Amino acid sequence: MAPGLVDPVQYNDNKLTEFKASFKTKPSIKYTPGRSPTESYEEPYEYDYLRPSFPDVHWPALTEVPYDDKGLEGDSEFKNLLSAATDVFDYNPKIGTEVHGIDLANITDAQKNDLARLIATRGVVFFRNQKNFDIEAQRELGKYFGKLHKHATTCVPKHPGLEDVHVIYTGENSTDMRAMFTPTFLWHSDVTYEIQPPSYTSLKVLTGPPRGGGGDTLWSSQYAAYDALSPYMQKYLESLTALHSAQMQADGSKALGRAVRRVPVITEHPLVRTHPVTGWKALFFNPGFVTKIVGIPKTESDTIINYLCEVITTTQELHARFQWNKDDVAFWDNRVCNHSATYGFAPHRRHAVRVCCHAERPVFDPAGKSQEEDLSERYGTPKVSKDGSGIVNYND
Repeated sequence: MAPGLVDPVQYNDNKLTEFKASFKTKPSIKYTPGRSPTESYEEPYEYDYLRPSFPDVHWPALTEVPYDDKGLEGDSEFKNLLSAATDVFDYNPKIGTEVHGIDLANITDAQKNDLARLIATRGVVFFRNQKNFDIEAQRELGKYFGKLHKHATTCVPKHPGLEDVHVIYTGENSTDMRAMFTPTFLWHSDVTYEIQPPSYTSLKVLTGPPRGGGGDTLWSSQYAAYDALSPYMQKYLESLTALHSAQMQADGSKALGRAVRRVPVITEHPLVRTHPVTGWKALFFNPGFVTKIVGIPKTESDTIINYLCEVITTTQELHARFQWNKDDVAFWDNRVCNHSATYGFAPHRRHAVRVCCHAERPVFDPAGKSQEEDLSERYGTPKVSKDGSGIVNYND
């Protein structure tokens, strides 16, 4: 070979050797299927003051309070809120939207109104990495939407003065809820036995399993549940009411030796309600608290209850599933969503705080429209018939 020239075969061999060696210097990824790294419990714990407690206090029965839905003041295109967003996307057409670039601790009243309208429209809205949204900011935003709800039986923070905060805590020596309830029963909307069940509800995870470690939450749209029914079933259910009972929840607290802070109630609500902001009809059924459909035989009532449980818990297009990270916030409309926790994340600690406000007393307005009907009329999109016969277009 002439002087100064490189042997191409030798050159290629050297480069291949260097290429292979580069892989050996990179750190290997340790992966154990289905097992995220176990985190140790750090002490002192940053959120010790928000650990759960069950104070032995007693409150008078709730009475009806005024409620003005802030969503009615929101922009129909959510311009005040979303003008500051860096990304917005839906989880699916029926329910769930994630918004990036918004600091919930520092939004204007106009943005708060848009937020309410967006939650009322999409059911549940997610915000990541809300470090500034501490418990006081969470309570202040809740108060903007209405009078804060105080739960009669579940745990509150051990720090005094936070009785309107509900604590979710699973950690050291916690009972696995799967041993106590069926998966269907775990689906619920909060305290629907109240005369004015909550509307806008925020949940912030303070500490949770690492990514992939479990502890997700699922939401199910009751707008979409109504749309999943046949027109004949819709019309039938619109004529009915249901009993929502606090008794079992109270009995469970007593069995654990805990105080029941308010006398348990049974309240009758319409089985279909109309949302004051969207005007959409929604099923108002709660697998956890509905005990009886009023005015029909028990066999028929039980059959309807089982049927609606099936619709809510197994119709996948109704669902949005959220995988939490530390400081993430979910904001949902309790009037039009059921939700369910997931378990199996032991030995990780999962600690969250929830704030919600009372809404209006549920009402049914026959002049309301379904979600699918309204969106079809507004955007000219077709609706698939429920009997499999083809497309039904509301504009026809």
